[in-house]
Amino acid sequence: MQASVLTAVLLPAALGIIMLGLGLGLTVADFRRVVQMPRPVLVGLACQTVVLPGVCLLVAEAFELPPPLAVGMMLLAASPGGATANLFSHLARGDVALNITLTAVNSVLSIVTLPVIVTLSFAHFMGAEHDVPLQVDKVSQVFAIVLVPVGIGMMVRRRAPALADRLGRPVKALSIVLLVGIIAATIAAERANLGEFLALVGPAALAFNLASLAIGYGVPRLARIERRQAIAIGMEIGIHNGALAIAIASSPLGLGEPAMAIPAAVYSVIMFFTAALFGAVVSRSLLR
Repeated sequence: MQASVLTAVLLPAALGIIMLGLGLGLTVADFRRVVQMPRPVLVGLACQTVVLPGVCLLVAEAFELPPPLAVGMMLLAASPGGATANLFSHLARGDVALNITLTAVNSVLSIVTLPVIVTLSFAHFMGAEHDVPLQVDKVSQVFAIVLVPVGIGMMVRRRAPALADRLGRPVKALSIVLLVGIIAATIAAERANLGEFLALVGPAALAFNLASLAIGYGVPRLARIERRQAIAIGMEIGIHNGALAIAIASSPLGLGEPAMAIPAAVYSVIMFFTAALFGAVVSRSLLR
């Protein structure tokens, strides 16, 4: 569960290329529309910071998870979305500008919300207090991986739109290849422990994942937010930053409890498949 070449180098590099490809299809006007219509952002943030931790608590209680795994689930729920959510939203025809905005805002909020949620989880499940350090460096990494390549892609689109159009299709194809590679590498990296981990927390992680996707899409639709934005919020809520949760759980500078990284590791494998299925279902409704 410790950081490896995959999580420390290859994964950020692949996600950077993916985000560059997304930036090639975005303009400043896309973000201006998000600012002018803040309701989807507020609904997404409410789902992420209020509804999701409550649902995760119910899942942990319902499946009677051992205390370290229950805290690990809560840590995962408190972790923001990331670049992978943005790519899945793009493939499902969601509002990627909204995704990127939510990723940025959620990452900043998590500096406060993540320590609070995890500290309360320790008190509830383990009867002990545990201070969780602020993860400013991790948030900085999210910004570097997400915002910098997106900004470069947008700059190319603004200054050379014909070039951006030519690059759009091959970069999207490369993004899909990289995503498949990330899935395969994630499974391969955990293949020795995957069976044991799935037995320990698989059903709970799957239940939480399906609930996250349903909440992320269903709540905005109930709030009469248009479908493309609901898809974006669904992906943002359903695809958590498992790498961040694993790093915080395993690192001696974080919680120093490798067992608490197990839910994030299992969830990170499951979410690729459920998100792909979710994207295929909801994107069809846009074509009707």
